[in-house]
Amino acid sequence: MISNKVHRGFTLEERNDELLFAVLSKGGKAVDHGLNFIIFCLTLGLWSFAWLYLTVEASKPKKVLVAIDEDGFPFEERCLVA
Repeated sequence: MISNKVHRGFTLEERNDELLFAVLSKGGKAVDHGLNFIIFCLTLGLWSFAWLYLTVEASKPKKVLVAIDEDGFPFEERCLVA
């Protein structure tokens, strides 16, 4: 599970072998504002809601906690980033 995340661009930020968890992080994506402006003009401004959402959400860094529960099954959870 960790190697799949690293393959998709995440970096290993913290690892604990005693408690069996790892924290992975990934920086935010860059938004192509030129393309979004063209779509904004073609849709007569309706694209502004999607453009705003993309700008806010895609630029946020992402953190994921990958761990093994009491039964031995791996799971992942999103971490809150301030």
